[in-house]
Amino acid sequence: MGHISPVTIVQEAKQHPDKVFHANVISDGDPLEIYTSREGEVIFKKYSLLGGVEDFAAELCETMSRSTGSVCAVTDRDTVIAVAGGSKRELMGKRITPELEQIMESRKIYQYSGEGRPLQVTEGSDTLLIAVAAPILAEGDLLGLVLFISSDGAAVTGDTEYKLAQTIAAFLGRHMES
Repeated sequence: MGHISPVTIVQEAKQHPDKVFHANVISDGDPLEIYTSREGEVIFKKYSLLGGVEDFAAELCETMSRSTGSVCAVTDRDTVIAVAGGSKRELMGKRITPELEQIMESRKIYQYSGEGRPLQVTEGSDTLLIAVAAPILAEGDLLGLVLFISSDGAAVTGDTEYKLAQTIAAFLGRHMES
């Protein structure tokens, strides 16, 4: 899925108390940054290819939000990295939902049609719903998503938001290739 999943492992022994280990599982192929602390600890941090363009993504979100009046966001593969048009506190830096990860993995643009229940952007954000989600691809690699978000419960949007999300996602993908 491209994210770090927490796992609990319990080692049982007859003559000794059980040992409980908490671990994070990293998906195969996830890029990592490796650091060392002053105490000699090794620290692994998941590397985000879009992490270097957060300010640029924020400016694009601001432009899209002004043009459409909608809440706009850009995510990397795990979290929301840029937001404009409202709800910044509720979204910025928050982990995206597994449903949104599935949309990303499908590599297709998603637009809520009004049928069924709309999908949440982040866990617990019942009022922030996905209207349009366009995957950002660079050289065939998934980098994240461009989102139009409904904050009023009506997540249905038109062709303008669909095309704009598609265009900005393609632009960010090309920008990351260069």
